[in-house]
Amino acid sequence: MVSGEEVSQSHELEVKVGASQVWELYSSLRLAQLVEEQLSTVIQKINVVEGDGGVGTVLHLFFVPGAARFSDYKEKFTKVDHEKRVKEAEVIEGGYLDFGFKYLRVRFEIIDKDDRSSIIKSTFEYQLNDDSAANVSLVSIDTLAALSLVVQNHLTPTPTPNLNPIFK
Repeated sequence: MVSGEEVSQSHELEVKVGASQVWELYSSLRLAQLVEEQLSTVIQKINVVEGDGGVGTVLHLFFVPGAARFSDYKEKFTKVDHEKRVKEAEVIEGGYLDFGFKYLRVRFEIIDKDDRSSIIKSTFEYQLNDDSAANVSLVSIDTLAALSLVVQNHLTPTPTPNLNPIFK
């Protein structure tokens, strides 16, 4: 990484669910609830500071002690485009900013493949101050990949096999 340069990391996951259904989850506050429930080894709590899930919504994320090098941060939704199915949020306080990041943005894009499948494209975009380049390791696309898998598992639950024995 060259100091002062914008860097991005992306992940794509194809899911066997139509884009409109995936977007319904990503574009709402239900995503925060799902993260809180399903990624509880990393995220301790997510508070809605203000907003209803649209542009301007501010979330305060609290991390499980030891799960990250910081205890919390606030993020603000800066874009929620229902036509293009794109959502962006930027860290506005704490977290990455305390470790020399000029900014850190998360972008989710839900790409339509066909009626029954879509692609979740998740991207981190960030820039570090020149004296903080060593902190680049704080950003891992694995976090967004895990979120995509949580969403996939939530929207496409595996049918539970019938575990009742059949008696003759």
